[in-house]
Amino acid sequence: MIQKATTGNASALHWFKSSYSDSSNSNECVEVAAAPNAVHVRDSKNTHGPRLALAPAAWAGFVAYAARR
Repeated sequence: MIQKATTGNASALHWFKSSYSDSSNSNECVEVAAAPNAVHVRDSKNTHGPRLALAPAAWAGFVAYAARR
């Protein structure tokens, strides 16, 4: 996990929700934003709250793991 955002200005990130997000239950959504050196993840209900910044390889590993579930 990356400790510090590498984008410089995190407000300039383009956030999106997964196409698998259940629109009938907005309490279970996360948003993702890709940057050159990190993939950022946040809670869609708390957009100014804490965020995770993952190395692209770590994100790819997580997505591969989640896809098998």
